[in-house]
Amino acid sequence: MMWVILGFLLLLALGQAFFYSMQGGQTISYSEFKTLVREHKVEEVTVADDRVRGTLKGENGAAARPFTAVRIEDPKLVEDLEQNGVKSTGEVSSRWLGELLGWIIPLLFLVALWGFFFRRMGGAEGGVMSFARSKAKIYADDDVKVRFGDVAGVDEAEDELREIVEFLKNPKKYTSIGGRIPKGVLLVGPPGTGKTLLARAVAGEAKVPFFSLSGSEFVEMFVGVGAARVRDLFAQAVVKAPCIVFIDELDALGKARIQSPMGSHEEREQTLNQLLAEMDGFDARKGVIIMAATNRPEVLDAALLRPGRFDRQVLVDKPDVRGREEILKIHVKTVKLADGVDLKVIAARTAGFAGADLANLVNEAALLAARKDKTAVEMKDFEEAIDRLIAGLEKKRVMSDKERRIVAYHESGHAIVASVLPGLDPVHKISIVQRGFGALGYTMQLPLEDKYLLTREDLVSQLCVLLGGRTAEEIAFGRVSTGAQNDLQRATDIARAMVTEFGMSEELGLVNYAGQQRPTFIDPGFLPQRGNYAEETALKIDNEVKRFITEAHDAARRVLEQYRDTLDRLSERLLEKEVIESEELKAIMGPLPPKDSDAIPVEIPPVAPPAGSNSSQ
Repeated sequence: MMWVILGFLLLLALGQAFFYSMQGGQTISYSEFKTLVREHKVEEVTVADDRVRGTLKGENGAAARPFTAVRIEDPKLVEDLEQNGVKSTGEVSSRWLGELLGWIIPLLFLVALWGFFFRRMGGAEGGVMSFARSKAKIYADDDVKVRFGDVAGVDEAEDELREIVEFLKNPKKYTSIGGRIPKGVLLVGPPGTGKTLLARAVAGEAKVPFFSLSGSEFVEMFVGVGAARVRDLFAQAVVKAPCIVFIDELDALGKARIQSPMGSHEEREQTLNQLLAEMDGFDARKGVIIMAATNRPEVLDAALLRPGRFDRQVLVDKPDVRGREEILKIHVKTVKLADGVDLKVIAARTAGFAGADLANLVNEAALLAARKDKTAVEMKDFEEAIDRLIAGLEKKRVMSDKERRIVAYHESGHAIVASVLPGLDPVHKISIVQRGFGALGYTMQLPLEDKYLLTREDLVSQLCVLLGGRTAEEIAFGRVSTGAQNDLQRATDIARAMVTEFGMSEELGLVNYAGQQRPTFIDPGFLPQRGNYAEETALKIDNEVKRFITEAHDAARRVLEQYRDTLDRLSERLLEKEVIESEELKAIMGPLPPKDSDAIPVEIPPVAPPAGSNSSQ
């Protein structure tokens, strides 16, 4: 655009120069013109109101030369011309062309240029004046290629959303009998479980336009912009109805409105108020479905969740073992697999993985296979990718023999306690290979089945396993190291939750002292706030947490003292191989007591949970 402007200005300047050059050749002063007339050197002139144009006689056969002189008030001009034999004519000046080239055209050009930039700033293509327009990405009905067949592991959520698809395809089926489809559908679940993918699948199955944007795209630094964008979004949606409007990360926009001494974000609250008003104002029969996704439902404003707005809340949880297998089948369609790859085994070894984690797992396995110049992805590549995602990147640093021995006994202590005590997942792998951030080794347990409830005995056994590494160091070396830092932190968190959240302390009873509820689907990264209780109660809580950990430590010591020979053999073998799989561990451990056996009791007085308790972790 800049080159076009410069080119136009250059042409304008050349046009002006050409115009004035055509008006007359050499420009001379009026006094010089009178002198040339008296010297009989002027052949003819044309007298205009403001200037005199003419030609000078050529000397020695030369051609006549044009000239121009600016005229001044001279009553004797015509008389002098006649006396000196100069042919003269008169001319009525017409200055419109000069004025046109001189200032009218440049003025029109500047007006046109200003209008062009103003349209660019206010246009829909994203100028600075378009901040009040919605930033939603609009996908036509043919642009959304995702279908329910591309989604797996969330069967319950998929069944709930099929009704939305049916309404968008055949709304008269519901409206003819007076039914009303929910105005809003809120997808709730942990990160990476496929909430956005599900929303796209609904639009793809219904073959309707799909508006997609994030909650943070509404709020800007300018006051009133967010509310204007909400109005513009709903206006566009009504025009393209039936359609789906999807707002990702709704918590960025819909946080609860609170009054605080420090004030609040008024612009965000105005945007939220406009969203509430728009959801109340539009007619659901027009076929505009509002879908939103969040992993922090506890922070949303209650007005958003009431009937008539987000009527339906759909949980999109992490998949179970069968769901993980179905997700893996989808992601391996574009990957060349070797004959020995068993997706059922991979699904069993990836407990707690969400859909995004499984997609990343398949990609990591493919990259590892390609790095080794393989023609297909083997089972070993998947296992290495799982270790990489769970424990971190393998490090090539060399530890001293003393430190390697400490790590070997530490990890062997975890493995032996986990293999002996009841209510625990079997050990799949032990490693003293450094991985991740500060992990000198790890003991991996894989669940035989998905668990949704944990008993008091299960949690106590977990405490024993976490303290087994530190206890093995005490037994083998008579001293302890800093390697149990993370174990102690996790054990303390479990013990405190047993006391303050789950009511598993005989001393404190069936009372919840946790205070503010933890986030439902995301790790807060810090401990929850202290509840509203007295200092005396806080002291009792600390004592109970310490008692749980101390008695779990004693139980782990009894196990390891009983299996002391096994501890030495396993540690030496681990120093030799660095990685031990489950089958070799079973061979080293030998016969073990049944998992329901009380041969190694954990002496913590049991407390029966309240009737109907459904606490889960």
